[in-house]
Amino acid sequence: MTKEEALKTYFGYDAFRGGQEPVIDALLSGRDALAIMPTGAGKSVCYQIPALLLPGITLVVSPLVSLMRDQVTQLVQMGVPAAYLNSTLTFKQYLLALSRAKAGRYKIIYVAPERLETEGFRAFAETADISLVAVDEAHCISQWGQDFRPSYLNIPAFVKSLPKRPVVGAFTATATPDVKEDIERLLELRDPLRVTTGFDRENLYFEVQQPDSKKAALLELVQGRPGKCGIVYCATRKNVEEVCGFLQERGVAATRYHAGLEAEERRRNQEDFLYDRAQVMVATNAFGMGIDKSDVRYVVHYNMPKDIESYYQEAGRAGRDGLPSSCILLYSGQDVRTNEFLITHSEPREGLDARTAEMLRERDLQRLRKMAGYCRTRRCLRQHILRYFGEFAPDYCGACYNCLHNFEEVDVGREAQCIIACVSELNQAFGVGIVAETLCGAETDKVRKYHLDREQSYGALKDLTQKEVRERIRFLLEEGVLTLSPGQYPVVRLGERAEDVMRGGQPLLMKTVKEELPAAPRRAVPDELEGPAAELFQRLRNLRARTARMQGVPAYVVFTDRTLREMALARPRTVAELRAVSGVGDAKASRYGKAFLAEIAAFEGEG
Repeated sequence: MTKEEALKTYFGYDAFRGGQEPVIDALLSGRDALAIMPTGAGKSVCYQIPALLLPGITLVVSPLVSLMRDQVTQLVQMGVPAAYLNSTLTFKQYLLALSRAKAGRYKIIYVAPERLETEGFRAFAETADISLVAVDEAHCISQWGQDFRPSYLNIPAFVKSLPKRPVVGAFTATATPDVKEDIERLLELRDPLRVTTGFDRENLYFEVQQPDSKKAALLELVQGRPGKCGIVYCATRKNVEEVCGFLQERGVAATRYHAGLEAEERRRNQEDFLYDRAQVMVATNAFGMGIDKSDVRYVVHYNMPKDIESYYQEAGRAGRDGLPSSCILLYSGQDVRTNEFLITHSEPREGLDARTAEMLRERDLQRLRKMAGYCRTRRCLRQHILRYFGEFAPDYCGACYNCLHNFEEVDVGREAQCIIACVSELNQAFGVGIVAETLCGAETDKVRKYHLDREQSYGALKDLTQKEVRERIRFLLEEGVLTLSPGQYPVVRLGERAEDVMRGGQPLLMKTVKEELPAAPRRAVPDELEGPAAELFQRLRNLRARTARMQGVPAYVVFTDRTLREMALARPRTVAELRAVSGVGDAKASRYGKAFLAEIAAFEGEG
């Protein structure tokens, strides 16, 4: 069987995506490979195709229990003999799986890195014919990466201990140049093929909001996408509980996921989301790595992550099927201060000397500043992300909030002088909210408590809303005119440029939204179906849901939305025509073809 035949037979695709074929060719020829591909670009195919064609077993090393179960389920559905060995198995289940592995029942075995050190697994590996070791989430081997795991450092020793060194492939979605070098050096890759397909996900729309009420903004985003699956990421378990309860109280089918829940509830909630019983998953970043749910239409970050690597990886869980999807971040200055506090006060990693620990802390603070810069920029958001990863990007993408809005520069010099005067009158002792209330002449309890209505600057900007004043304060913070004190409850202080602004003479230009511009298509992505095609698509989705329930698998494991859309447009009448639809391999055509062809025929008969 050729690689093209394997792709069509098992996966149902006629052609490889960009970057996949050279990686597959390298691994099949016995050459190591390092592949940097964004989430949803098809990294798993790069090692699954070689696994099918190489003579022995492929070990996939992954830290992600959910990914193992998810991918093995999909592989079995496609007719590929696969298994996983991790802590979710009982001892009896583990022994049975290991016995079957020894008998050569599997082509692909997923293992956690810690498993490589156990006596039982080592005994199996010493006698097994292992052709390929694929290291997924390879950035975890680097202490400079965003998710360092010491257990990954044991992988090279395991590979060396095997009777015959297998070819090694390393795969990750996000890696800076330093992390790429670490992966290659620490995994001891031999003359590897290096492939970076580019980090751009053209089907994703990016937006940053700075709402007065995050809960209200989130509810509007969720209710504006009825029937769509979404993930809402929160920074803390407390926020997860509050946000999930808030959405549930307002009739949203939401569930929750964080490390503080019992393992059984985490499993049940995750399955509710995967099986479409819950529309929205509210979670900490403990959820999602390795989740291969392809029809997530939006990812909302309720809190700003600590770095762009984490943000792009989490946001990239939207639109894995290539259909248009949204990535929206709800930003506030408090997010920056919370992350600063966590970075500054976190315990250093075990085994690090003081100098290295301090270097890592400073690196984390630098990453945080770049993440905050993304949230504040008025330039193209996609460009900001891609340039962070060292990739060229034009000034205009036509598919992010900043590119779809026309900004005008407004001279805020007079307002800035009023704000500076107010901060000075308040003895640099209050936060952004109270400064804005004072300037707008608000009659709040705190204004009355501290007699701020007696200050000369009280009501000085009453022609602006508090939101507009806060926007100007944020701008002055970015320009160094004002600063914020450290700590959990920061106060506004005068910055180095405050005196210059008070003297005047130079305009102080702030960009504000003037008008919304029409979207510019970046490439051909499928639009919403209309008319009969939309009706048939919904009927096929309903059939898929019933089939998935009977099979005990997530709906997208049966067929993805993208495959169903193509069916609704092509309306195949025979098994041969069905196999021509992208995503329909031989096993799925045999298992599900009759039912889906019957549904299409019934729809056409009714027409």
